[in-house]
Amino acid sequence: MTLPPLRAAAGTCLLALYALAGAASAQSKGASAPLVPERSVNEWLMRMQDASRLRSYVGTFVVSSSGGALSSARIWHSGDAAQQVERVEVLSGAPRSTIRRNDEVLTFLPEHRVVRAEKHDSLGQFPHLLQSSDTSIPEFYSARRLGNDRVAGFDADVVQLAPKDALRFGYRVWSEKRSGLVVKLQTLDAEGKVLEQAAFSELQLDAPVRADRLAQMMQTPQGWRVERANAVKTDPAAEGWAMKSAVAGFKPMSCYKRVAAPGAPEGSIHWIFSDGLAAVSLFVEPYDSQRHLQEGLFASGATHTLARRVEGWWLTVVGEVPAQTLKAFAQNLERRR
Repeated sequence: MTLPPLRAAAGTCLLALYALAGAASAQSKGASAPLVPERSVNEWLMRMQDASRLRSYVGTFVVSSSGGALSSARIWHSGDAAQQVERVEVLSGAPRSTIRRNDEVLTFLPEHRVVRAEKHDSLGQFPHLLQSSDTSIPEFYSARRLGNDRVAGFDADVVQLAPKDALRFGYRVWSEKRSGLVVKLQTLDAEGKVLEQAAFSELQLDAPVRADRLAQMMQTPQGWRVERANAVKTDPAAEGWAMKSAVAGFKPMSCYKRVAAPGAPEGSIHWIFSDGLAAVSLFVEPYDSQRHLQEGLFASGATHTLARRVEGWWLTVVGEVPAQTLKAFAQNLERRR
């Protein structure tokens, strides 16, 4: 199984998003911020989420990790209560653009003249900070306003989202003061070290982005091949999988099965969990000694990956969470048939 890059176009729908030491020190010097009514965790998050859905904007988004990896993308977004349309053009690495209209996602790969078509449940629009409106979020995170800062020319509130246990990372969020749109996001480990940062380097808020023009770009160019994802929604129990016990705060969001070709081994499943901010994906597929060679735990920025053999199966657990969280998922997954 080839895992898609989790930040592949600033997240794919998108897209990801899925987190500046200099800015952080500037905030700490920023003296006392004006007194404003303190918002709860959910109030901050819903304000940010609504801004990402209902505002039109164009901007350049840059993602960097503590390991030195850097990627950037150009984003056009138009949205209202009925429809979300977004285009993400990758500016680094292999050419690629992704266009999303609600749950329909097309990825254009010009080097191969291929369009990949998929359906995605909307766990929250770009930048995917809020994965659900789950009211249990305050059980696992607290929110504290740190002060004010400027990002890409916009005044922003700086908010710390601190985890209440060791199963999740913390976040420092810059949200544009007038609209609430997230303009910068840092993912922090238990010591407060920045693991990953995502920020607009340039932004036009309330730009005249027309949804119909973005949607027109979803037409397949002449001579290109369309590849459709052969995955269907399923129930983990129907596939013979269950969790012995829940990992605190993480709830199942959806599960997909990749349909195997006739005569081929049973297809893989993709089971997605979220605590409202962080998401964890479990990929389970038949073990193949030719492809599944290296077990272990791997890290890239805020993203951790755990791979191991489970009897006749190969399990890959991926998420922007601490390693112990992935281990908890792996230990709790069991085969029931």
